[in-house]
Amino acid sequence: MLNKIGFINKISPHVFWDVEINQIDYEKNAVFIIQRVVQYGLLKDWQLIKSVFGIENLKTYVVQIPQLDDVSLSFLSNSLEIEKSHFKCYKKKQLNPNYWNY
Repeated sequence: MLNKIGFINKISPHVFWDVEINQIDYEKNAVFIIQRVVQYGLLKDWQLIKSVFGIENLKTYVVQIPQLDDVSLSFLSNSLEIEKSHFKCYKKKQLNPNYWNY
């Protein structure tokens, strides 16, 4: 198990380009960290957060992510074996269909 306090400094710097990385609390901001890594990170970043948070915790956190693009949603759904319908972002997207995107 990695040091949970210092792991965030090992994530690729472009993932958190717009926030002060030293101000991020890994426990309070877990959903934010995971969302950023999934959307902007590299495979090594994904492996890092899997080792820090663990698969079961990741499953709990990812379904809470409020917004994900379709590729990231599919990646999480397949890699963690969670139905897309369990994701908050999927439910939200179903409530607001985009009629121009077929």
